[in-house]
Amino acid sequence: MQRVPMLSVQPKGKQKGCAGCNRKIKDRYLLKALDKYWHEDCLKCACCDCRLGEVGSTLYTKANLILCRRDYLRLFGTTGNCAACSKLIPAFEMVMRARDNVYHLDCFACQLCNQRFCVGDKFFLKNNMILCQMDYEEGQLNGSFETQVQ
Repeated sequence: MQRVPMLSVQPKGKQKGCAGCNRKIKDRYLLKALDKYWHEDCLKCACCDCRLGEVGSTLYTKANLILCRRDYLRLFGTTGNCAACSKLIPAFEMVMRARDNVYHLDCFACQLCNQRFCVGDKFFLKNNMILCQMDYEEGQLNGSFETQVQ
């Protein structure tokens, strides 16, 4: 991962050569990445062609490729399996975590009543099952759960 500083004004005098197209950079602004200079339009992700100066201030390199974060993770990131559905979770996908478990966003729901959780909702983890407060308390009343609040 590398930060991509935007140079506000190209220094006067000798114009820099672009590492992407090999032409002189006559623009007022240029990018510096990987110890080279680039036109704003030339510093792009090798996979999706997004302009890396616009997407954010980081780029990733591996296997002689310059990549945006999403494509780097898609190609080289680690993946895992959802604790609820056991299906693969791609490395670039947003997830929910509860202790050592990882879930697809759509799978992060009470495993008894399927109620989805909203930001700030209380959930409980018992025997690797995610439970809503109502189902957890019902289990507590029946004496089947110990307290493990998340």
